[in-house]
Amino acid sequence: MTETEVLIVGAGPTGLVLALWLTKLGVSVRIVDKTKGPGTTSRALAVQARTLEFYRSIGIADAVVKAGHKVGAMNLWVNAKRAAHVDLHEIGKGLGPYDYMFIFPQDEHEKLLVETLAGLGVTVERRTELMGFTDDGDVIRAVLQNSDGVQDMCEARYLAGCDGAKSTVRGALGTGFPGGTYDQMFYVADVEASGQTVDGNLNIDLDEADFLAVFPLTAKGHVRLIGTVRGERAAKGDALTFDDVSDRAIEHLGLKIAKVNWFSTYHVHHRVSLKFRKGRAFLLGDAAHIHSPAGGQGMNTGIGDAVNLAWKLAGVLQGRAPATLLDAYEPERIGFAKRLVATTDRIFSAASNPSKLAERLRTTIFPYLAPGLFGLEPVRKFAFRTVSQMVVNYRHGPLSAGAAGDLWGGDRLPWVELDGGGDNFEPLQSLDWQVHVYGDATPGVAKLCAARKLVLHAFDWQPRFRKAGLKRGAVYLIRPDGYIGLADPIGDADRLIEYLDERGLSPA
Repeated sequence: MTETEVLIVGAGPTGLVLALWLTKLGVSVRIVDKTKGPGTTSRALAVQARTLEFYRSIGIADAVVKAGHKVGAMNLWVNAKRAAHVDLHEIGKGLGPYDYMFIFPQDEHEKLLVETLAGLGVTVERRTELMGFTDDGDVIRAVLQNSDGVQDMCEARYLAGCDGAKSTVRGALGTGFPGGTYDQMFYVADVEASGQTVDGNLNIDLDEADFLAVFPLTAKGHVRLIGTVRGERAAKGDALTFDDVSDRAIEHLGLKIAKVNWFSTYHVHHRVSLKFRKGRAFLLGDAAHIHSPAGGQGMNTGIGDAVNLAWKLAGVLQGRAPATLLDAYEPERIGFAKRLVATTDRIFSAASNPSKLAERLRTTIFPYLAPGLFGLEPVRKFAFRTVSQMVVNYRHGPLSAGAAGDLWGGDRLPWVELDGGGDNFEPLQSLDWQVHVYGDATPGVAKLCAARKLVLHAFDWQPRFRKAGLKRGAVYLIRPDGYIGLADPIGDADRLIEYLDERGLSPA
């Protein structure tokens, strides 16, 4: 019998980030995975700006950015010619510390997360499979089996199912996984190549309903092709080879393929579990939701699940919050997952529609409009906020209250650079509840924060705060994940007390 506070099943990005956040928060974890090592044939590429902000809070953003690749532009191709060039440089300028589109392949990403976790004294237990578990109300008892067939019992306060689309945890919980499967077969290939589309930018061929994109990788001359196939070629199934699909990349996008390092095919589903929690067990990442790869949202959404759950588990386990705090995980994350599946489904369906009208929109109208639209600051900011997941909010969640300025409880704290250097995100590295006042805090608020050991950050007022939507003198109670819990326009100490006491919250 082994004991731990949280047993994490699955060591993909979601499970690894959950383990990192919990470890940073002082929670003991055990993380197991039935594979022999980090993925080497992964598909996820995009690391969104919101994910980088979460990584900054736990001190790994700089390492990730150093290892990845910033995408400066998107090129759209029609009839083997570049039909449009869309500048993505600083597309999110002024919105956050990471104002660019960023690529970091999942296999390299996982290795970095594993190494960081090992540096904190936590090792992923490989070739270890969850055979089953029981929830006794006060504890989870899980049966684990290693590659030699030896079993052991792990007793944990909570269980996190981060074990992918074929989740054993979800199957045991019986939460269902309604949805469907896209007709198209997807393929992915890592190749060494040269040519006009090996330029460090994102290149997309719009000629056919079958999607085809060339993504830059960090190594020089290395790119990843992601596409779809239908008809006779798709009928080959697992027998499909790179030679079956390479003609389009070579002819339409001018690629000269020197070496194919990896090629794989797969089908994509769009599904959301009916429940993200049952008793002491939780579902995160692909175990809870899967969808079209449109917009590079999948892996980042799983990481968002992990961050959302981590600080709640820590608060409950360390006696700083009642167990009811965990009730907020599902409503905050399941609503976003359902909207995301619906949105990516519509985008992918429109992009792959074989009709003549859709083809005309793709090949003539969209390439003509795209550069001009993305040249407009409101359009650029709207697109970046959406894709980067900065717009994710919990306004209607049980932990959100009040409104001040343009901000509501549940909104992401807006990022603002400070006069003299630094920004208002630096305090978020405490991973703790904190109060922000932009302007002067009232004596009552200052006294309360001191009494409750709640760190108060009062920032000298600057006009740029108002531009970011912040109200002068208002009290913003910030959650450990950087979202606003309470937004009080009056800056009233009594309102802050009421919020904390109603929810039984205290800082670390």
